[in-house]
Amino acid sequence: MEFLHRAPGLPAHIGVLPGAFNPVTVAHLALAHAALTRVDQVVFVLPRTFPHKEYSGSRIESRAALLLALAVGSPSFSVACADGGLFIEIARECRVAYEGSVRVSMLCGRDAAERIVHWDYGVPGAIEKMLEEFRLLVAARRGEYAPPPSLAHAIGRLELDGEFDHVSSSEVRRRISTGDDWEHLVPAAVRDRVRLLYR
Repeated sequence: MEFLHRAPGLPAHIGVLPGAFNPVTVAHLALAHAALTRVDQVVFVLPRTFPHKEYSGSRIESRAALLLALAVGSPSFSVACADGGLFIEIARECRVAYEGSVRVSMLCGRDAAERIVHWDYGVPGAIEKMLEEFRLLVAARRGEYAPPPSLAHAIGRLELDGEFDHVSSSEVRRRISTGDDWEHLVPAAVRDRVRLLYR
């Protein structure tokens, strides 16, 4: 794991928000802020590879610059690039970076949680073993997430301050391409950068 910006101190519990951030949105930021009620610091993580999609559009360096513009305004935000793309790979990289003693909670929305829990990892019981190494903190996204009863002990709920079902990176890109209003979907700190990158 390569830190591009690291919050000061040694947190006991980190929230890790992996994503493509193509671009970062107000929903990503709301998720990070909600997590700070449960964790000490939030790490925005750009994986260098993804298990379910390819990089397209803006380069990873450009997306990292957007995240850095957000992180410098908060003493509790870090930005890093990870070599792995699976949550378990990222969690393990974080544990090494924080010298093993840190508790790790992976942050996501309902849609991502369903994909992660039901992904075919090729080994029976894989998700159960993974959730021994990290917890999931899940925000509602077009509905609340109802975890399988056997996993509920390792999956918590995040309450967002607002309604974000209509917000996504793909919607930002679509609106920019069609000339519709999009500025309200991205944090104010990065609007000018997004305008340059995606127009």
